[in-house]
Amino acid sequence: MSLPEVVFGFGAHSDIDEGPELLRMAEQADRDGLDLFSLSDHPYLGRRLDAYATIGFVLGRTRHLSGFANVTNLPTRPAPMLARAVTSLSALSGGRVVLGMGAGGLWDRISDMGVPRLSPSDAVDAFEEAIVLVKSLSGGGPPATFRGRHYRVERIEPAPVAAPPVWTGSVGRKSLAATGRVADGWLPGHAADWLSERYRESRPVIDEAAAAVGRDPREIRTVFNFPGRITDRPLPATRDRDGRWIGGSAGQWVEELTGAVLEHGASGFMLFSPDHGSPDPVTLGRWAREIAPSVREAIAKENG
Repeated sequence: MSLPEVVFGFGAHSDIDEGPELLRMAEQADRDGLDLFSLSDHPYLGRRLDAYATIGFVLGRTRHLSGFANVTNLPTRPAPMLARAVTSLSALSGGRVVLGMGAGGLWDRISDMGVPRLSPSDAVDAFEEAIVLVKSLSGGGPPATFRGRHYRVERIEPAPVAAPPVWTGSVGRKSLAATGRVADGWLPGHAADWLSERYRESRPVIDEAAAAVGRDPREIRTVFNFPGRITDRPLPATRDRDGRWIGGSAGQWVEELTGAVLEHGASGFMLFSPDHGSPDPVTLGRWAREIAPSVREAIAKENG
């Protein structure tokens, strides 16, 4: 299964007692035609649902929706085992999985899990190696041998399943460059959008690194984590004094997102509530049934 050129999804941060509500929302999103759902991956928080166990369960309850960790806590999930997990999920779901990857941010908590602490530079090196290794352990072919600084495998049989798309949450220049070299998509950190300084400074780093290794930068998606309110009436201003999106009516959302695609090259949007948590069911329904179809229609009309 391949994702559409422009994808619409929603993000959730689900505690264990919120599991039934997450399942209801995923099933609603699946019926309403959304493309994706995402879960955060913080395994050091005991109250949280495990991201990969939950993704597998939700994929089993849906027919069309794809899932991913936004983003995988890589230091706690070694790349060879992560490759087995995502190719298995892909095989069982008909390709409905994306691999969201991060180098690891909260190292004080990560190291509390018994994981050796890495310097920021080493963490990015391990992150790039992991993406390469996951892809080498996918797609069939002869046994793979990989000898990096952080990962080593000897003659391991790849899964006979294509690697899922790899989207990263890269922030620093070194990590952004790694995204350009080896990843398939980018989720800008801190919910930065296409009008932000972070985006304007970061995306060229990805593009230059991609071009330097002979890749077409346009093949690397930018998918935005996008919090905001959907209101019944238009708001006087859809952005705050700092230029961050706060929301508006369905029409204001459609205008904003259509412009993001046509003028700034956006290729996806993951809806979050204004507090960066899970959207409520009513908001999710409006996102899926009103806004996403209208943006798709406007894009199709502009593209002829």
